[in-house]
Amino acid sequence: MKNKKIKYIAVLFYFVLYELISILIGKSLLLPSIGEILKAFVFLSGEKIFWINVFFSLLRIFSGFLIAVLLGTVLALISYFTKFGYEFLKPLLTVIRSTPVVSFIILALLWIKSGYVPVFISFLMVLPIVWENIYEGLKNTDVKLLQMAEVFGFSKWKKIKYIYAFQCAPFFKTACITGLGFAWKSGIAAEVICMPKFSIGRRLYESKAYLETPQLFAWTLTVIILSIIAEKGIKLLFDSVQKGVR
Repeated sequence: MKNKKIKYIAVLFYFVLYELISILIGKSLLLPSIGEILKAFVFLSGEKIFWINVFFSLLRIFSGFLIAVLLGTVLALISYFTKFGYEFLKPLLTVIRSTPVVSFIILALLWIKSGYVPVFISFLMVLPIVWENIYEGLKNTDVKLLQMAEVFGFSKWKKIKYIYAFQCAPFFKTACITGLGFAWKSGIAAEVICMPKFSIGRRLYESKAYLETPQLFAWTLTVIILSIIAEKGIKLLFDSVQKGVR
C-alpha cells in the first residue's frame, strides 16, 4: 500500500510539474496544457479513423513481435543444443542489437514496402532479446533435474517439455515484457519515417508537420496507453498460465 501511495504521489507530482511548466511557457504550440492534450485525445478517439490507425499499428507491431518470439525461441534452442549454432548466431545477433534502429529503418525502406517496414523493424529489435533471455534460461537449468531425466531415460523432447520449458518460464516472461517495449518504440519510430497509410507514426509526423502540438501529444499519449495495456496484458497472461499449471 505504501508503494502504491508513493507511485500515485509521484505521478501527481509530475502532472503538476508539467502543468506549471506549461503555464510558465504560455504557448500551446511549444508545450500544451494537460487539458488541451486530453481535449485533443477525446476528439481524436471519437473519430473512426483514429481506431483504424490504432488497429493497423497494433497489427504491424504485434506481428513483428510474435515472429521474433517464435524464431528467437527456436534459435535459442539451436544455440544451446549445438555449439556451432551458438558461435554462428552470436555475432549476427550482437550486430543487430548494437546497430541504431534508424539505420535498419532506412535500409529496410530500400528492400521492402513501407507498410511492412514496421513489422520487420519490430521483429529485428525483439529477436536478440528473446534469443539471449531464452538461451540464458536454458543455461541455468537445474543440473540435478537433467541428471534425474537421464536416469529415467527421458528423450530430448521430454526434457524440453517437462524440464527446460518450466525452468525457462521466468526468462521467457522477461524476454516478452522487455521485447514488447522495444517493439513499440522501434515500430512507431519506423512508422514515423516510412509513413504507411494507416498508422500512429504517420499521424505523429503529420501533427508535427502541421504544428498541431496538442494532437502530437495526444497521439504520444495513445502510444503510452497502448504500451502499458499491452505490457499489463502479457503479465496477466503469464500469471494466469502459471496459476493454471499449479
